[in-house]
Amino acid sequence: MAGNQEPLSPRAKLAVTAGKAAAAVSRAAGRGSGSVIGGKVALRLDPDLLAQVAHHLDVVLVSATNGKTTTTRLIAEALRANGGVVSNALGANMPAGITSALAGGSEAQYGVIEVDEKYLDGVARDVTPKAIALLNLSRDQLDRAAETRMLAERWREGLSGTKAVVIANADDPLVVWAASSAPNVVWVAAGQEWKDDAWSCPACGGVMQRPDDDWFCGECGFRRPTPSWALSGDEVLDPHGSAWPIKLQLPGRANKANATTSAAVAAAFGVPPQTALERMHAVTAVAGRYDVVSYRGREVRLLLAKNPAGWLETFSLIDAPPAPVILSVNARGADGTDTSWLWDVDYGRLAGHPIRVIGDRKLDLAVRLEVAGVDFQVCESAAEAVSACPPGRIEAIANYTAFQDLRRVVGN
Repeated sequence: MAGNQEPLSPRAKLAVTAGKAAAAVSRAAGRGSGSVIGGKVALRLDPDLLAQVAHHLDVVLVSATNGKTTTTRLIAEALRANGGVVSNALGANMPAGITSALAGGSEAQYGVIEVDEKYLDGVARDVTPKAIALLNLSRDQLDRAAETRMLAERWREGLSGTKAVVIANADDPLVVWAASSAPNVVWVAAGQEWKDDAWSCPACGGVMQRPDDDWFCGECGFRRPTPSWALSGDEVLDPHGSAWPIKLQLPGRANKANATTSAAVAAAFGVPPQTALERMHAVTAVAGRYDVVSYRGREVRLLLAKNPAGWLETFSLIDAPPAPVILSVNARGADGTDTSWLWDVDYGRLAGHPIRVIGDRKLDLAVRLEVAGVDFQVCESAAEAVSACPPGRIEAIANYTAFQDLRRVVGN
């Protein structure tokens, strides 16, 4: 069992110390938390460090295109009912950031770790997780991310023979195909709003049939598994058929789905659904997402949407017109430099809202909105966009670096 940490080797101790020093220098220079550079330095000195700092932990890995940061936070809150938790709560989800996070958790029992989709198989080899949560797969960062079926295939190969219990979304065919290679899978009916990356069968390439909430391939018989956990309205249904109320301060259907998966993960570690869901109520924002901040006499709610699936879910959070909406899109390295995904988003759903457009790629977004027939105004800055809206509530939706820019301007 986890909890009894073997002493780190002298080399590992040196690596941890050097990593913490590098992180401190980065913070002092105002370059962020320093977790990534600290992890890179530590791993350069000891390439096996990740396995060593995870050895004493019961590790949960969380991976997906969307929702992994929030789900990681919800699982961490639930598992704290049983013991100490160390987590990469701010979303540094590649090996360097994960190593930094776990290196600070010597007294913890659990490691709850968000993992970038492309790194899941390698991190799983290093940390020997007890559980792996898989939420969804969809198109993202088109200039460098693998095509979704290729990612699913990488997951499938990596999960083959794993000793971890895999908690997977039964409503996403790509996730189901990937997880089906694992010996022990718990299926969760978490829903799938965005379906445009799963119309062909990942097993044979046939056309997927989607009657109501079901799906199957008419050519090879690949089909939706029967879930043992399910989201039903505002409740989680457990494997015994009991219904447990979801108690969240986070908005939207997607977060109820995240809570359902999180409850299933917590149950795998002996935390009852009622306890897990009650503890999740403490989460009010995740790395600034869903924060409502006062700025220039307005109340600005900050919403993150990085890809078509994320934008679709985010639109469902917005009140009916005439609530003003600020849209901000960048295309820097962390976002992906290809903005063609804008054409996959149904911006017509924003019709009737006063829209202000900002960000590095505001003109790309303006062209997309023009074609969608939606009225908008291009602004040069967040301050100008907010000032152009009447006093009251504003919904601000931004992709990754645009979200960080917005937080720096309007945040606390």
